[in-house]
Amino acid sequence: MSLQALGYVGFGSTALEDWQKFGTSLVGWQAIERGNSLLSFRMDDRKQRVVIDRAMGDGARFFGWEVENGAALDALAARLEAAGVKVTAEPQTLADARRVRALISFHDPAGNRLEAFHGAEIDDTPFSPGRSISGFRTGALGLGHIVLTVERIDEVMPFYVVLLGFRLSDYIEKPFRAYFFHINPRHHSLALIETGKSGVHHLMVELFSLDDVGQAYDIALAEERVNVTFGRHTNDFMTSFYAKT
Repeated sequence: MSLQALGYVGFGSTALEDWQKFGTSLVGWQAIERGNSLLSFRMDDRKQRVVIDRAMGDGARFFGWEVENGAALDALAARLEAAGVKVTAEPQTLADARRVRALISFHDPAGNRLEAFHGAEIDDTPFSPGRSISGFRTGALGLGHIVLTVERIDEVMPFYVVLLGFRLSDYIEKPFRAYFFHINPRHHSLALIETGKSGVHHLMVELFSLDDVGQAYDIALAEERVNVTFGRHTNDFMTSFYAKT
């Protein structure tokens, strides 16, 4: 029943045009038009990795975690239900919208909507980036990592470690508490930061080339989107910057 990777993410926002510009011209995703209320992005051979949904409302979000097959999905659902977690077997209409074969949904103790799925759809056309880049490091590592802010880490961490099988990579206690967890060779697919409130701190996607990151930084500077400047992390050794959506 082990989770394998972060497969997709979704965010509620009414600013679809802004998201399209941000996703394509800065990040380099490929935008997929899906109607007046929905926008999705590709970043590799999969049909969909990121979803922006106007109907969800600003601040809403979901995170899709991949398992190997249907048997693994059933085993995960049974494990969660045995622990008293409410699990919903989502209809085929939602699976089709997520571009997967089947999925379940549930919530973590902080209220985040989590989805577990198997059978992600592969597109029969090559990935076409929104700007000239070498591509994103995904595959078995998943689309990247997500960092969540929580009121108290100790109330959330057992859910991810004991029930979902995340393994601790490292942590810091000062100047704030932050714990980093892995489920594959990526240093972390999930991190929790104790801030006193629940939210999303950032989504990380990894490019193959440092030049591509530098060009994105130049674009972000010109658009006044830089939140944290260029630098290298001491735990996963990523060279990155933080951009405002």
